[in-house]
Amino acid sequence: MMPLSMLNDGETATVKKVGGREDTRRFLENLGFVDGAEVTAISSNNGNMIIKIKDSRVALNTDMAKKIMV
Repeated sequence: MMPLSMLNDGETATVKKVGGREDTRRFLENLGFVDGAEVTAISSNNGNMIIKIKDSRVALNTDMAKKIMV
């Protein structure tokens, strides 16, 4: 397992665990970051990442991406 922030552009992985405080976990789960979800790193720039999940693109900062284990 590694944090989502470690994915390179174009890599695909499966979400294994979402960490952080309860409100943070709930926020990420509402975006679709749940156990078993497939995610693809589209791009990263200045610590921000664009992630494709469930036919949507989501922008996350590095702190949020580190809470998602893949």
